[in-house]
Amino acid sequence: MFRWLVWILIIAVAALQYRLWFGEANLREVWALQDKIQSQQAENDLLVERNHRLQAEVQDLKKGLAALEERARNDLGMVREDETFFQLIPGKSPVSDDTP
Repeated sequence: MFRWLVWILIIAVAALQYRLWFGEANLREVWALQDKIQSQQAENDLLVERNHRLQAEVQDLKKGLAALEERARNDLGMVREDETFFQLIPGKSPVSDDTP
């Protein structure tokens, strides 16, 4: 009788272990999903930080004229009426005198 009980328990443990490692929603899948969750959380954190920066920039553009002026100067190339615009064009590199 005791021998049959031991064999039944061994078979039950083996069946449970099989389901744990190879069955549906096994440990490998759980670990892979946890890795995906961590990488998605890291990406979400970066996007939240970017959204905060953009929100701060929007608030600055709504409230401050200095930020609006800076944006117009950098992005649109605008200048004031009393300013002179200078555009520097990089020159060609000098030719070496060592060439035959």
